[in-house]
Amino acid sequence: MNTGPGKGKTTAALGTAFRAVGQGLRVLMVQFIKGSWHYGELESAKLLGDDRITILPMGRGFVKVGAEKPDPEDVRLVEEAWRLAAEKMAGGEYDLIILDEINYAISYKMLSPELVAEALRGKPEMLHVILTGRNAHPAIIELADMVTEMREVKHPYHKGIPAQRGIEY
Repeated sequence: MNTGPGKGKTTAALGTAFRAVGQGLRVLMVQFIKGSWHYGELESAKLLGDDRITILPMGRGFVKVGAEKPDPEDVRLVEEAWRLAAEKMAGGEYDLIILDEINYAISYKMLSPELVAEALRGKPEMLHVILTGRNAHPAIIELADMVTEMREVKHPYHKGIPAQRGIEY
């Protein structure tokens, strides 16, 4: 699991995916929130070939949270992404599945942590699963074999430098 407030959670998962593809493993990334932008990883995945890595952006992009509840359409999309991810985790087609930004979906109360934990406990033994996103749920942290917390030390955003194509997306 890659969690924490710093940059690099998805990037680290993609690095593992790149390594896995190089060793002949089949990789699936289900993106729970992303969907409205054109992310560089989508083009890279095409170059590696659909038979090796599949990336499925299944959200609409940014999700509003805070005092208001998430938009019902965003909840519906998260539930749809989860159904697909759970089916693929049980199916045996992939060697590595990345559940990108699923921790956000859980912390925003769009997806039950118990449901995710149950699927992780029931996954095939040799299936590797990486979860990304801030605010990982304690029950899932406890269940994970490895947890890495990204911590921001410094970021160009604080100097007014916007997200850079090819670096942040």
